[in-house]
Amino acid sequence: MHQHFRTSVLVATLCLGTYTGLAHAGYDEGLAAFQRRDYPTALKEFEAAAKKGEAKSQYALGRMYGNGQGVTKDDAQSISWLRKAADQGYSEAEYRLALAYVEGAGVTANPADAFAWFRRAAEQGFPPAQHNLASMYAMGQGTTKDAAKAAEWYAKAAEQGMVQSQYNLAAMYAEGNGVPKDDAKAVSWFGKAAEKDNAPAQFSLGMAYGNGIGVAKDDKQAFSWFMKAAEQQVPAAQHQVGSRYAKGVGVARNDAQAVSWFRKAADQGFPAAEYDLGVAYAKGIGIAKDEKQAAQWFRKSADQGDADAITNLGVNYERGAGVAKNAVAAYALYDVAAARGNAEASGNLQRLIPVMSPTEVATAKQLSQQIQAGGQVSSAIDGFVGGRGKPG
Repeated sequence: MHQHFRTSVLVATLCLGTYTGLAHAGYDEGLAAFQRRDYPTALKEFEAAAKKGEAKSQYALGRMYGNGQGVTKDDAQSISWLRKAADQGYSEAEYRLALAYVEGAGVTANPADAFAWFRRAAEQGFPPAQHNLASMYAMGQGTTKDAAKAAEWYAKAAEQGMVQSQYNLAAMYAEGNGVPKDDAKAVSWFGKAAEKDNAPAQFSLGMAYGNGIGVAKDDKQAFSWFMKAAEQQVPAAQHQVGSRYAKGVGVARNDAQAVSWFRKAADQGFPAAEYDLGVAYAKGIGIAKDEKQAAQWFRKSADQGDADAITNLGVNYERGAGVAKNAVAAYALYDVAAARGNAEASGNLQRLIPVMSPTEVATAKQLSQQIQAGGQVSSAIDGFVGGRGKPG
């Protein structure tokens, strides 16, 4: 469908008191004390019940040692109590023990052991464990990589409301990874996650509506979802919002708003937004014309490999717009952009060759090769223009 964001591989979001199961007096008294932040009393109640073999209290005691609540933080003690509860099949303890093996907290990090404990908790229907088990299958951590198994377990967690699983499952349907490609199912799962304020899902849903993939094309809906993700600081969404304001797609055209959103994304280092902000400054659209600012933003985007920005920076050097005029620098930049498939840059090269000496062309080609060999665009150009007279 399009490029998707990647959420964190593993989740660790549980708080004490979640999925508590049947009540017991010792545990309930400990939990009540814990919830009012009377940690010494909570510790005392949990410890008494834990020593009698109550799994929930063993788990709670393990979490308190792990967090240093009411007691000095002690990962070894935490693991000891978590293991007692896990050995009784208490799913939250199994899950937390798996995380310890992932993180190496109180035990030696061991992906295979983490996988085994996640699986035990997942098979009991514990959603965070199902998500993490799926992620380990997806990454091939602690087990053989298996996209189909990953999709199977993401689906189980997604159906129980795990937002990250809903997003990951949607991305798998969109890409045909581990499941048959199904854009409609992808949109459905993106929608579920998006409704719960998952920003990457909101962006993906905007792309689906904007391109009419898996759902009827609807520019207003696309803009609405892009805006939701943009307000959560997703730079690609901020750029989309800016682009749609600039073109009047799904929203009334507003050049000032376009520049504002381009700047938000550019300030996060999003290359397409850096380029578009440069264009706005170069043409004075939505903001006062400023060739120096235009060149600066083209430089930032060029340093991330944007061929259009490299071409435009070449134009700046060819014309002396916002930078010192320098035909060799312009030629080198056009040559780099042309090598990356930019047709405008190829045309610009043909225009420059007749007005340059063979020595200048040779120097420009050497500078281009330096940039293409891995040097940053701006540092290579600055080194040359700054007076060395030849590529560094």
